[in-house]
Amino acid sequence: MKSLIGDLFGTSPFGPIVEHSKKVHECVEMLWPLMEALVNEDYATIRLLHSKMSRLEHEADLIKDEVRTFLSQRTFLPVDRSQLIAFLSRQEQIADLAEDFTVVLTLRDTRIHPDIQEEFFDFLNQVFQVSGNFLTASVEFKNLAGTAFGGAEARAVLEYIKELSNEEWKCDKMSRRLSRRIFALEGKESTLNILFYEKMVKILGDIADQAQKAGELLEMIIAKP
Repeated sequence: MKSLIGDLFGTSPFGPIVEHSKKVHECVEMLWPLMEALVNEDYATIRLLHSKMSRLEHEADLIKDEVRTFLSQRTFLPVDRSQLIAFLSRQEQIADLAEDFTVVLTLRDTRIHPDIQEEFFDFLNQVFQVSGNFLTASVEFKNLAGTAFGGAEARAVLEYIKELSNEEWKCDKMSRRLSRRIFALEGKESTLNILFYEKMVKILGDIADQAQKAGELLEMIIAKP
């Protein structure tokens, strides 16, 4: 990992920042097999996936630390250093939340009620849409360094960010709808399970929210004169 990151740097931080975005998205992608294992009550697989998630999150941390070290050693950068660090922090929170979700699933062997299984997968798929749009915007942002963050390329990235916000808005609506379905299980499901489901919804929603906020930071960087 160390030599690979070193090869990425050169004189620009944007390549490594995109590599961090990709690694963070890998953490988010791990949530689907985790949810499948939970629905199938395959708790042994959940624990194995937790180990894989921890490794991915650690790899993301290594890249993040390298980028921060690079930024601290450079006097002249094409964009504000504090905004890049804030952007990295948003990405870091996405990876941390993905790992938090995994940890929650390992705390107890919980059965997901059949009435909400499909909606959970729909909601998770929407979180993927948000994360995927964020990754696209981040990758395209890298290409702006050679255009002084202007022109058609900048407008294209702003469109990606706008779509990211739209997808996150859909995620918010789905989150509220799923929460209503969860609380409608009162009397059919234990209170502890209902609280467990709501914790899952909260973390997934926070992942989408952090991705949207990271997109807003990209927008601020591009819009800054």
